[in-house]
Amino acid sequence: MSSLNCLKFAIADNVAHITLNRPEAANALNLELARELEEVSLLCDENPAVRAVLLDAAGKLFCGGGDLKSFAAQGDAELPGHLKRVTFYLHKALHRFARMRAPVVIAVNGNAGGAGMSLALSGDLVLAAESARFTLAYSRVGLTPDGSSTYYLPRIVGMRRALELALTNRTLSAREAEAMGIVTRVVPDAELNGEAQKLARELAQGATNAYGGIKRLMYAAANTTLDEQMELETEYIADCARTADAREGIAAFLAKRAPKFTGR
Repeated sequence: MSSLNCLKFAIADNVAHITLNRPEAANALNLELARELEEVSLLCDENPAVRAVLLDAAGKLFCGGGDLKSFAAQGDAELPGHLKRVTFYLHKALHRFARMRAPVVIAVNGNAGGAGMSLALSGDLVLAAESARFTLAYSRVGLTPDGSSTYYLPRIVGMRRALELALTNRTLSAREAEAMGIVTRVVPDAELNGEAQKLARELAQGATNAYGGIKRLMYAAANTTLDEQMELETEYIADCARTADAREGIAAFLAKRAPKFTGR
């Protein structure tokens, strides 16, 4: 792995911990950060020891959005191509996080604006500090959303509300985001890191192959018929039945003991 300048990355106890690490720039997304996210997403996907991913941010803000200073430095003729490169790496990372077996927990502290809100929307489970705030903010600077937000947001909150949030850039409190389903759970600011780590560790001890199947089934459901979806369910449950974790889970249930999953 090349050295990382915009992220911190470590693996411990089957949890890959990714931290956005540009606090001096509100953890804003530039080309280097997008490239590094793609790089660590591949490391998470290819390492069988990774059974959960936790993404959080250093400093007081989660992510202020795209790095507009770096965008402005490109010049008018170069900016469109530059944004294609940024979104290429960002979207590769987000697609890989969605498709991998390991559940992705995102812990949002402070503000999540623009690409920061897009990142939050892409998580499998999202914890937010009480002080967290969410806004799309793209149209405020004359741009359209990216980072998978136009895929996830209408599916989470409905088309009418998604359009409102994208067109008006209304800022949501953590509790409002929770009520809409954007956030899984709101916790006190001081407890965010501990709760996110606890959740990631619990998931890392679970049935990893089943988690991966659950993620793929849920994402497939938006584009399949009922018959197609049930056929996928049949295929996935049969595939899981071939795993050591399924045999352990069934045996543990019958023996009335806690299962010991290994991710195999």
